[in-house]
Amino acid sequence: MRIYNPTFGISAAGGEKAVLKPVNWKTDAIALVSNSKPNARELLWGIRDKLSAHRQVENIKFLAKNSASQPAPKELLQEVAANYRAAILALGD
Repeated sequence: MRIYNPTFGISAAGGEKAVLKPVNWKTDAIALVSNSKPNARELLWGIRDKLSAHRQVENIKFLAKNSASQPAPKELLQEVAANYRAAILALGD
């Protein structure tokens, strides 16, 4: 499995430049976010199981949108931004 960051290397338009620290995939808190479609949860739990071979998983949390047909609620996005250094998103079906 390969995970790509589609925004890597793209500068924000105007304004300040954000300074981001690299994610430490062995220790940093990670959010696993489901779009609530069938099989998204299973995919994310599989990723968590794979990560458990390389790190402790106590600070990896599963989160989900209420509905696949709606955007993520603002509160969910704020929780991820405030509490996690990385997020892995899954689209099921």
